[in-house]
Amino acid sequence: MTSDFTKMLLHWNKLRNFRKMPWKGESDPYKIWLSEIILQQTRVEQGWAYYELFIRQFPTIDKLAKAREDQVFKLWEGLGYYNRCKNLIHTAKKISLEYKGKFPHTYEEIRNLKGIGPYTAAAICSFAFKLPYAVVDGNVERVLSRYFAINTPVDQAEGKKLYSQIATNLLDKIEPGIYNQAIMDFGAMICKPKNPLCGECLFADDCQAHRLGLTQTLPVKSKKIVKKQRWFNYFIIGEGKDVLVRKRGENDIWANLFEFMLIETKNPISISEENEEQFLKQHFGKKSIDILRSSKEYKQELTHQTVYIKFFHFTNLPVESTVGYKRVNWKDLKDYAFPKPIAAYIRQEAKT
Repeated sequence: MTSDFTKMLLHWNKLRNFRKMPWKGESDPYKIWLSEIILQQTRVEQGWAYYELFIRQFPTIDKLAKAREDQVFKLWEGLGYYNRCKNLIHTAKKISLEYKGKFPHTYEEIRNLKGIGPYTAAAICSFAFKLPYAVVDGNVERVLSRYFAINTPVDQAEGKKLYSQIATNLLDKIEPGIYNQAIMDFGAMICKPKNPLCGECLFADDCQAHRLGLTQTLPVKSKKIVKKQRWFNYFIIGEGKDVLVRKRGENDIWANLFEFMLIETKNPISISEENEEQFLKQHFGKKSIDILRSSKEYKQELTHQTVYIKFFHFTNLPVESTVGYKRVNWKDLKDYAFPKPIAAYIRQEAKT
């Protein structure tokens, strides 16, 4: 039997939910999967343009599977969390080869695909195949925690299990996709993280958090992330119009993206006339490189670490230090996929 909460939410969705997104109402599992992967750790406003770009470039999963990996990474450039792109490529190839381009249609098969967790699997199942799986994302957790005044932390195993049970109980089994989209939209538009629109909320009279004055304190999170700090010093070294770049490895941030010559340090560095000769000899084995200029320090906030980035421009190519690097003409750097802060710096330099 559908609860009053579910009936009221579906009524709101039908009459008052005007949130537009290109993947809403979509039944193609490939497009649903693509949108969900793009939206992981990404705001809808930013992900929208990337979604449309990917659909134009790769209208089918077979097209994506057959694309050059560098081409896909270049298209992803700026979205961050590049492991998502790596998993996207892996899963596209698996579906193209093992499922002959047809997206699997059971929860278990979908859940076993690389890069797909419980939320994404539930979204694909409910939106594409109308299977009764409830999505539980940040929006859903927020709505449920406030409506029921749940103080069990959402980031603990007990909380995850509890929220999943409640979401499943409330799910409309006939139209699970419509219900799932409705509760996510409601969390994004009305029951917002900060300054929720309680005056416009159809649940205000029954919402326990609203009645108890707990709106700003729910949902509860127990874990406090302690971020690691790293200093990336990029040395832009070249001859004429060529510069040295390399592809980053698999086991760190920005995997498979390109970068300039990197020296990572535990603290910020400063190169002056007094220490220049010693620094160059220590890191490059020679002292005949000329420092042209250095940039200001840039800051990149990631989920579990903060990266401080500085760029140093040099001349006189240090031949003995170029293993793993390739020479690329500066004007051709636009064809390579770089991490967001490096890509932004390259665009900035192109304007000067």
